[in-house]
Amino acid sequence: MSDAVTPAEGGRFDRLPAWLAPRDVELRGTGRRQLVEVTLLILAGLLLAIATVNDVVEQTHVNHRLNADLRTWRAYTGHDYKNVSTEQDLYGHTTKDVVCGNTTPGPPKERIQLCLQMTGPVIHGRRAARGGWYLPPRVEDAPAFRYGCFGTATPAQFCGKAATGAAESPEGASPEAGQ
Repeated sequence: MSDAVTPAEGGRFDRLPAWLAPRDVELRGTGRRQLVEVTLLILAGLLLAIATVNDVVEQTHVNHRLNADLRTWRAYTGHDYKNVSTEQDLYGHTTKDVVCGNTTPGPPKERIQLCLQMTGPVIHGRRAARGGWYLPPRVEDAPAFRYGCFGTATPAQFCGKAATGAAESPEGASPEAGQ
């Protein structure tokens, strides 16, 4: 051990290397290491502060968007239901959200539901409903259960097997007509 290292009380610091052990006096030198350490700590703190502010701002924008989605669903349907569900596109990092609610009064998901796909910015407290679909009672929102798709929700990726058949058959022709 060097002279600058404090003898440990009770052997608490015996396991530490000499350069990490507490000292009575600072070693001679230019202080360059301390300057680098302080700079790195300041940069780490700055990075954490920026990340925190970014997360708070992003969450505020998401909440604003979801409130606008609920307002839009209520305006389109004319129903002032409180139990309307919203789903965000968490994996694609887009602003496409889906809002579903009953078409007639009743407990959530116990009646036929109308789902609207919301996109774009919030303008005057609402967003644009670009498409949507209906869901039968007591089912989760999955493409296999969706029917009556309209707007941009008509491709098979949004509307299940029924939309695939409708998209492949010619306009006005029924699938039975060819048999």
